[in-house]
Amino acid sequence: MKSENNKHKILLQVLIVLSGFICSCSDKILEEVPLSSLSAENTLISKAGFEAYLNGLVWCAREEYSQNDNNFFITNFPGTDVGEDAGEEYYTYRNWISYLTPNTPEVSTNWVWAYTKMIPLANNIIVYADKPELAGIWTNEAEKNAVIAEARFFRGYTYNFLANLYGGVPIVDMVLNSPKYDYVRTTRDEVYRFAKSDLEFASTWLPTAVSQKGHIVKAAADHLLTEVNISLGLYDDAIVSASNVINSGIYHLMEDRFGNALNQPGDVFSDLFQNGNFNSNDNKEAIYVWQIDPLTPGGGGSVGGNQSIRNCGPFLTKIVAPDGYANIATDILGRGVGRVRGTVYSLYTIWDDPNDIRNSEHNMRRTFYYNNPASSYYEQEIDQSTLTAEDTLRRLYVYPRKIEGVPWNNNNTSGQISDDVYVYRLSETYLLRAEAYFRSNQLQRAADDINTVRQRAKATPIQANQVTLDYILDERARELLFEEPRRRTLIRMSLLVERVKKYGLMENWRSTIQDYQGLWPIPQSAIDANLGSVLEQNPGYAK
Repeated sequence: MKSENNKHKILLQVLIVLSGFICSCSDKILEEVPLSSLSAENTLISKAGFEAYLNGLVWCAREEYSQNDNNFFITNFPGTDVGEDAGEEYYTYRNWISYLTPNTPEVSTNWVWAYTKMIPLANNIIVYADKPELAGIWTNEAEKNAVIAEARFFRGYTYNFLANLYGGVPIVDMVLNSPKYDYVRTTRDEVYRFAKSDLEFASTWLPTAVSQKGHIVKAAADHLLTEVNISLGLYDDAIVSASNVINSGIYHLMEDRFGNALNQPGDVFSDLFQNGNFNSNDNKEAIYVWQIDPLTPGGGGSVGGNQSIRNCGPFLTKIVAPDGYANIATDILGRGVGRVRGTVYSLYTIWDDPNDIRNSEHNMRRTFYYNNPASSYYEQEIDQSTLTAEDTLRRLYVYPRKIEGVPWNNNNTSGQISDDVYVYRLSETYLLRAEAYFRSNQLQRAADDINTVRQRAKATPIQANQVTLDYILDERARELLFEEPRRRTLIRMSLLVERVKKYGLMENWRSTIQDYQGLWPIPQSAIDANLGSVLEQNPGYAK
């Protein structure tokens, strides 16, 4: 028994090396070649080996967020209706034509993450777990299928991610032991159908609860399946998959205060974003959460820590009091650098109900103070009308307080925090079902689901005749600001260009967006590496 435990520990230690190695191999696009003795042939021969690979897959899934300082934030927020570039040196979606090209950094980074990290790991688990010669390691078929189901969830997640951003992409569903240079794109619907098949299997075989946080439960598969069903126009299926989560008896929206800040000023919405509450057993609306673990090897991903306050928080330390003393980083405010800011739409326009707690002082920071004790203006409110354009664009702007948190490793100057990151919350499941109801012309049921979310927020209920896709997007912005991957939401709904033209931060920036930019381009690096066939580019993007 002791030797078996030691073997298990060794394999789990190998995991950190394995996942880090696999998740750093980005030089060969779409190539799945075992690169070390830690290959599938040597590892996927026992339950412990499959557990190591699944842990590696969970680690790589979080790398969507933490593989570098700002890729996740640039990918999802600036150049949308809810977010835009802040600092003057940032040059992304200020000119869509010159910036968004097949050589744009995040266009390649996200493609590489999908094809050299997520898909190869998932395929190895799926293929090897089903090998006849390994049948003896499984207690029963259900145990084996649960392992395959988690890998198929992540594969389905990744292909949905790709279809949302790029449209039709190559489908790789096997383990390749030699280079392949003749990939071809499938249609976007084919990619969604492939993801749907993976997610239906995952829903069937995943457990309803897990002991190890960060691993996947059935509700996560059903939640994502709802989105995929909507993308395929299968609205009845979407209603069923969302209802499987909502009616499971496991989840409910939090309506009473809970958790670590229970005795501090706040409300139930602010409680959702308190450190330690994301995965609390009391939190019944968290479905899938990326784990951020300070003082733990690999606990913060490749960068280390949650980067939300750094990227989305204003550069408050650049604010200088009239007597010359600059603001300082604090445990509460951290150190933002003003990479991404909200738009007038997301910070002001959508907040038309004075009772909505999501816009309370506990959830939106709208008032700021000089905070340097050396200044004679210490603790005096900053008069925002006296600030320069650069100050208000980057150094001081309203933001949702959900991006704040406990400093990473007790360092409040790094801009990193120790808070976990929501991927799916039950409130989004309700809003997805509302979208499916709306698209199937069941307006009262759509309003009912929206009102369930609004009721928790103490906001005024809406009527059935008020439900539109625009209203659903408004409610998503109120509930999920800087949580949901907004660009992917707008692209899958074919509304990115329209919403940017209407709500982009600056008129001279938003006017540069072109109709063809409703999808991202295929990375030029992937096209150039595909020597044996033509990997077609999306229309409108020149080489």
